[in-house]
Amino acid sequence: MSRFPAWLRVAAALFAVGWGANQFAAMLLVYREEDGASSEAVTALFGAYALGLVPALLIVAPISDRIGRRRVMRPVLVLSFIGTVILLVGGGHLGVLLFGRLVAGIASGAAFAPGSAWVKELSADGPPGTGARRAALALSAGFGSGPLVAGIFAQWLPGPTVLPYVPHLVLMVGVIALAWHAPEPFVPRSKDEGRRRSEVWQAMRSRRFLLGVTLTAPWVFGAAATSFATIPTFVDIGVAPVAVTGALTGLTLWTGVAVQPLGKRLSDPRLIIGAGLAAGAAGLLTGLLLASSGATWLVVPAAMLLGTAYGLILVGGLTTVESLAHPDDLGTLNAVFYSLTYVGFAAPLLSTLALNAISPEQLMLAGVAMIVLTAPLVLLSRSRRAVIAPDRVPR
Repeated sequence: MSRFPAWLRVAAALFAVGWGANQFAAMLLVYREEDGASSEAVTALFGAYALGLVPALLIVAPISDRIGRRRVMRPVLVLSFIGTVILLVGGGHLGVLLFGRLVAGIASGAAFAPGSAWVKELSADGPPGTGARRAALALSAGFGSGPLVAGIFAQWLPGPTVLPYVPHLVLMVGVIALAWHAPEPFVPRSKDEGRRRSEVWQAMRSRRFLLGVTLTAPWVFGAAATSFATIPTFVDIGVAPVAVTGALTGLTLWTGVAVQPLGKRLSDPRLIIGAGLAAGAAGLLTGLLLASSGATWLVVPAAMLLGTAYGLILVGGLTTVESLAHPDDLGTLNAVFYSLTYVGFAAPLLSTLALNAISPEQLMLAGVAMIVLTAPLVLLSRSRRAVIAPDRVPR
């Protein structure tokens, strides 16, 4: 395995867990059509994932800061495999599917922040932001590939509630072998927990975090979920709906992968996030045009623009966090960032509720207005040196 760069072995683990986390996006129509699951049941399946993910993010990341990344990631990779096995055998049993989604959420939450921090630590020889871009790319590629492949399997192969999960199981076997013995560089870790908590809180209160992360992180998955869960409902997509759902999800998230190298050229996280917000506004305006014209083909440029927003805001946020955190606090701050991004998954639910009172065009305009109000605050935030002392040593 030594022929693979160390960071790539960990990035592969993030890719595989991201695949398992999002493959279910293409399966919601399957359970609705094959098993007659209600809209409320589908919403519950989404909620079970978040119910496991957010606590795991906030609990496991600080543990990885104390005991190291590899000791956390090994059992998490096995747990991701187990979660998919549960979904595979769950069939039409709602309780089993809920449990599988809960396990998948725990695995995802426990992997994303420590894995991103591990990739960053293994990318120390690159320019600033290299680790954040690599982690964001790996996660986005996994998020996009899972539903794309699952949608194709579910639409055109037999066993639509079984076979779509098999590719992830095969992938996990290879990735566990690849990443199990990935090296972990030495990072001095403070034993002064009070001081560490104080410095994490100081970083979270900084202007760069509040304006560059807190206000914008929900747009990461808010933009992506709006692309494949809200905008397509404005028109009737009657051909191969399961495959189309998976394809739109894949197009959105793979566009996010394709644009992330742009972050290297922009270098300043504020500019990266600002460009992402601009793309998000353009995507919402395209959704407005789709709703008013009924032109189904507009789902494609809307998905690409909102995917661009997803990719740039994700890498800009991770780069901001990387610049603020002391090395032994990076997992914790990454966890806070990812928790904020998952707030955006509430966008489809809020959109559904809002559409009972306003039109799709008004909904899209409301989203654009939120971006217009947010963007100047991000661009005007001062660029500071990291608030965590770089010379802190273990006590």
